[in-house]
Order: sequence, then C-alpha cells, then structure tokens
Amino acid sequence: MLLVLTGITAISVALLAFVNELTKGPIAEANMNTLNTALSEVLPSFDNSPVDESDTIYSEKNGKKMIDFIIYPAKNDGKWVGSAVQATSLGFGGELKVLVGFDANGQIYNYSLLSHVETPGLGSKADVWFKEGQRGNIIGMSPGQTVLRVKGDQDGTIDAITASTITTKAFLNAVNAAYQAFMTGESDGTTGATQKSVEPADAISE
Repeated sequence: MLLVLTGITAISVALLAFVNELTKGPIAEANMNTLNTALSEVLPSFDNSPVDESDTIYSEKNGKKMIDFIIYPAKNDGKWVGSAVQATSLGFGGELKVLVGFDANGQIYNYSLLSHVETPGLGSKADVWFKEGQRGNIIGMSPGQTVLRVKGDQDGTIDAITASTITTKAFLNAVNAAYQAFMTGESDGTTGATQKSVEPADAISE
C-alpha cells in the first residue's frame, strides 16, 4: 500500500510539473499581451517599446527585495511623450494593481486597473469610476496641482465610489504614489503605495 501511494504521489507531482511547464509560456505571453494593450490605452501615441525600456524601482522589507513601481516610458519619433507607472495599494479585499499613464506635462492621460480582489459591483467599479465622463473622473488632472483625495477628507475633490470609500482611497493612494515615481523616478522610502494605503477599516462600507 505504501509503495502504491508513493508511486501515485510521484506520478501526480510529475504531471503537475509537466502541465506547469507546458502552460508557463502561453501564460507569460498572455500577460505580456494584456500589459501591452493596457499601455496602448493609458499612454499618448508611441512608437517605441515601453516594456523593453522600462525601469523597475525596488525597496527592501524584512530583507526581501520588493517591487515598488515599474515605469514604462513612451516615445514618438524619438521624443518622450509620457510614461506609465505601475503601482499597488491595499484596498478593501486586498491588493489593487494600477497602471497610470501620464503625459509629458504630468497630467493623467488614462489608467487601467490591472488586477484587484474588490467586491463585485462595488469596489470593482474602480476600473471605470475614475474615467472621463464618470463621477470620479481624474483624467486630465495632475496630482501635483489638484489634490486627489476623497471629498470629505482635507481638500478632497474626488467623489468616492458608492459604498466603497476604502477602495476609492486605496486607488487614489496608488495614483498619487505613481505620480511621485513619475516625477522623481524613485520610491518614497516605503514599500510603494501599499504601505501608505488606506486607514484601518473604521467604517466598513463595502
């Protein structure tokens, strides 16, 4: 019986390793296609390869090297036209990963919510809530000139997602952190936007 169980376990492990190796390439390719599509949406027209020219900003926490931001420069005919910055923040359900595109003047050109685990129908609305024509529109704004905080907070100007204030604050934290990285090319000394994320859930509205 022991030999049979050992054999079954060994075969299962081998099959899992084989399937993992088999799918690794297609998954990586799909992720790259998704990223390139997002970059084309959040940046002004470009003819270079922002991925190939990207710069990653790291920090260390508990002896581990962690990614704070990834900056993707966009160029057209050799001229820099803006950059997209990938930043993260802690939302209601977990990590939000946001790609924010800035034009050469530091204004938000567009953004893409790359991944999240927010509540469907509530916090998940962040993928469109801050777009042009929506209540929380931030397109065309510069975090260096306009305070990107939720209305009700000090100098706040942005409408929160209905019943999802925590997600809204987390999203705006990521955008503000992305702008800092865009302007300085460096982290703020914390682990990206994650460590400067929202306050404890004092009022669970999501």
